[in-house]
Amino acid sequence: MTSAQIRQSFLDFFASKQHAIVPSSSLMPTAPNLLFTNAGMNQFVPYFLGDQTAPWKRVADTQKCIRAGGKHNDLEDVGFDTYHHTMFEMLGNWSFGDYFKKESIQWGWELLTKVWGIPAKRLFATVYSPDKSKGDPADFDHEAHAIWAEIFKAAGLDPAVHIVNGNKKDNFWMMGDTGPCGPCSEIHFNLLPSDDEAAGRAGVNQSSPRCIEIWNHVFIQFNANADGTFVPLAAKHVDTGMGFERVAGIHATTNGFKDFSGEPSNYNADVFKPTFDKLAELSGKTYTKTVPTKRDGLSEQVQIDIAFRVLADHARCVSCAIADGILPGNEGRNYVIRRILRRGIMYGRKSMGLKIGDFTALVGPVVESLGDVFPELKTQRVMVERAIRAEEESFGKTLDRGMDLFDQSFFNTLYKVLMPVLLKTEKGFAVFYKNHKGLSVGTKPFDLQINLEEDYTNTFTNLGLEVPKFPGKATFELYDTYGFPLDMTQVLATERGLTVDEKGFDKLMEEQRERGRAARKTDIIVASTEGDTVAEATKFVGYDINGTSATHATLVDVVKTEKDTYLVFDQTPFYAEMGGQVGDTGHALINGVKVDFTDCVKDKSGRHLHKVSGALNPQLSALNSTAVLAVDFHRRRAIARQHTSAHLLNWALRKMLGTHVRQFGTHKTPDRLRFDFTHFEALTAAQIKECEQLINEKVIDNAPVFYADVLHADVSSRTDILQFFGDKYGKDVRVVQIGGESQNGKAKLDGYSMELCGGTHVSTTGEIGLIKIVAEMAIAAGTRRIEAVAGQAALDFVAHEEAALKAVNARLNAGAHDVAQKLEHLLDHQKALEQKLKAFEAKASAALASELAATAVSKDGLNWISTVVTTDSPEALRSLGSQVLNKIGDGVVQLGAIFDGKVSVVAFCSPAAIKAGHQAGKLISALTSKLGGKGGGKPDFAMGGGGDAAKLPEVLKL
Repeated sequence: MTSAQIRQSFLDFFASKQHAIVPSSSLMPTAPNLLFTNAGMNQFVPYFLGDQTAPWKRVADTQKCIRAGGKHNDLEDVGFDTYHHTMFEMLGNWSFGDYFKKESIQWGWELLTKVWGIPAKRLFATVYSPDKSKGDPADFDHEAHAIWAEIFKAAGLDPAVHIVNGNKKDNFWMMGDTGPCGPCSEIHFNLLPSDDEAAGRAGVNQSSPRCIEIWNHVFIQFNANADGTFVPLAAKHVDTGMGFERVAGIHATTNGFKDFSGEPSNYNADVFKPTFDKLAELSGKTYTKTVPTKRDGLSEQVQIDIAFRVLADHARCVSCAIADGILPGNEGRNYVIRRILRRGIMYGRKSMGLKIGDFTALVGPVVESLGDVFPELKTQRVMVERAIRAEEESFGKTLDRGMDLFDQSFFNTLYKVLMPVLLKTEKGFAVFYKNHKGLSVGTKPFDLQINLEEDYTNTFTNLGLEVPKFPGKATFELYDTYGFPLDMTQVLATERGLTVDEKGFDKLMEEQRERGRAARKTDIIVASTEGDTVAEATKFVGYDINGTSATHATLVDVVKTEKDTYLVFDQTPFYAEMGGQVGDTGHALINGVKVDFTDCVKDKSGRHLHKVSGALNPQLSALNSTAVLAVDFHRRRAIARQHTSAHLLNWALRKMLGTHVRQFGTHKTPDRLRFDFTHFEALTAAQIKECEQLINEKVIDNAPVFYADVLHADVSSRTDILQFFGDKYGKDVRVVQIGGESQNGKAKLDGYSMELCGGTHVSTTGEIGLIKIVAEMAIAAGTRRIEAVAGQAALDFVAHEEAALKAVNARLNAGAHDVAQKLEHLLDHQKALEQKLKAFEAKASAALASELAATAVSKDGLNWISTVVTTDSPEALRSLGSQVLNKIGDGVVQLGAIFDGKVSVVAFCSPAAIKAGHQAGKLISALTSKLGGKGGGKPDFAMGGGGDAAKLPEVLKL
């Protein structure tokens, strides 16, 4: 089987077991405490917690994961072994309160041994056995053990040999310090040449690449409380995960699980072949599969093979991240992606001789190998390539600065160690001079000349010195600021005979991690446990309201926080803030008393929380009270205009700039809209005009806006219906369609703009009235922002612009037809006057220079002028000083002037003055120190300033 066939056979197998096959979620996590999606279960957390009802009982998928930051970080290991990755696929199957241990284990065994043909004798299972002396929770997993024992007996194998007990560290899964948790059962695969059972068992849970875990079955049945107790969950779940690259690599290495003589490697999987082939083409190098046994003193071929693996992994990681909207940047997850990209560039440049643009060339092979299973790679390929190319060009400059820092730190290290020895001993001088010809003798003290490309190991040995360490502080700065991975700095240091101060580096890294931990909020996660009732989501009935609508509802809860009070009803017309659209305001009549609401938000259970204005009368908080709810419809309509305008703006940008444009965030209020999108250059004035033209044509067209509630599975693969990675969609979704036709009052899904959206919109585009783009700007690398206004806000904007234009017209005595011409004429006239003024100033300055030159004092064969003058600016002072020096010939000029109470001084020295020992920089340093300031410069010219203006005449006296 190929890698793709292995993936598909996994999904087909679980589809045959009535599992819904769902797409991978975005690498951009929905959980705020995660840098990246790092496990297949991330997108299903609300179902495990009981916050939401799962739309399916059984699910399977392949999930993109990144582990390169935070708790899970495999970055520094990538390349140095054959099984770590920054980005990998996790094949998984889940049960949400449906089947449990028996089916999960039995199906796992069936797939591995019956479908894929893995020899049963080579498989071992672990079960949870708590170490009570260490406080491990829960009891021995008798249920899982019994299931495995039955399976191994049926296969003619001894359960006592093939079942291995594991403690909390190896066999108890926890989401965090609190929250859902439970025992797990791992399946380990003996990859030794021999299928000896005792040898295979000995490798289980020993981090051996020859007896490796390939599938983890987690049985989520408890909730860990903050007080350390564990209670049963209301519903039990199954969460399994299998590393796709690992099983595909084993299959390739063993020729279909038949020949175990070769060294296992994930990189043997054909999913990496297109990238390896491209790297060989670009570099002229060959991948020979060597693996280092240490981190320093590596041969050239070993370094090349490390680079192949690093680049193949990092190209996949960066491409998938950018395709999901995680662009290289300076903070958080964006910075991690930038570091991974730079690490790849470093290895390509150092070990393979790659140049700028070669990392970008790896996007194509990644799309070739992964584009069918992750289609966003295909649709976003242009954006991915442009983002990487921009980073490559930028990092080329940063890399040079990083090497400068390395060289300077290297020089300083050698200087501190060698100079004291060389100055004290003749032997030291002789040894160093013989080896490197680097120490010269002159009229001044010894000057150490260090060749930054030399290996100084022999020098240290011959002088009886220990090899010095490259500073940990510099290593950390190279890592943190310039993207130099630790292992790359180690290689550079080793080439020059140094080792790296890893303890110093690790200390600074830990301090950084501690700062991150201190800044990170730790949530106490509570899942629904036995006896709990799950809060029911509020029914939303507000899509089709009008100015006279009133909704009858029942008060079901009152939620109080430290500052505010919120009311919860069984149903509501109030839209809760979501998807960038602000929440509704309005009021309720409860027992005939009006209660104003200033906002509406949604909690994790889907309940709409209506924020009460001020204090709530206790008499109105009785549960089951009847209420009549009314939304501020005028405000709602204004928001709807902005929201539909955002959809039109998205459509226009994609039509005009290309489909690489992706919505990156929006915000819609009654007064304006903000639309963030991926694009790599500023929009020109012509493009902004074209965009406005496109969207207002659709407004004038008065196209209908339709809706349709559909199954997500029915539209998830349609590229013409926009959905946004990072958003979590349930089983049912709402499509907002502009243009096209309807069927039975619902969208026919044939419009020119179609998006998955739960927000509120106008009924026809004509209701918007007008859309104006107010501003366009950059907010991050590869991300732009447009601010716009629609409806009455757009009319107000135009009125303000017209008023400003009329004011200009009045001042210029012009009309709208000739104001630009008159303004241009005025600017030309101003420019001509400025040129004349400069000519007069130059003439006056020349006259003043002549007057000053006539006052020169002769001293030691040089002409000196040192005086206070009056000029318009420091620049004019500098120009005057230059003119004076030209007129006096050989000499020194010192001039000072006062600008807004502050002193500026300049000094000029002719070549003859410099030869005589006078330097402008030193003169200015002396003058400004007396004036309470500072300054300096070159021997021929210098400039400075001070704050004590009263002393200026005295200081300039010769």
